[in-house]
Amino acid sequence: MAVPRNALRKWEKVREFALGMPGATEEFPWGETVAKVNRKVFVFLGVDDGSYPLGVTVKLKDEAAHAHALTCPGAEPAGYGLGKSGWVSIPLEQKGAPAAELLCDWVEESYRAIATKRFVAELDAR
Repeated sequence: MAVPRNALRKWEKVREFALGMPGATEEFPWGETVAKVNRKVFVFLGVDDGSYPLGVTVKLKDEAAHAHALTCPGAEPAGYGLGKSGWVSIPLEQKGAPAAELLCDWVEESYRAIATKRFVAELDAR
């Protein structure tokens, strides 16, 4: 299945942004792409091979951001019980999906929720 070009561009921007965060690494557990800091996932990026719809999953502790993310078309609390901790899955292929800039803001919030104070201070110093 072909991945819509617009969704793939968003996904690539979000991935690049996430991997630019201090101490961020990319890993591929369960066959999907994730970005980690201190061996902890701060964004699930799924797969980009067209086998599943493109999307991102982030942890949003800010109530307003969390509520906003859930208003996106197709967005829902993340599975496997992660939704109870503020994780939201946001599809990228649907009409009305958030812009890459907003997704990057949410990735940064998720990073700040997971990263150590030292890495957050490094990010703030940029």
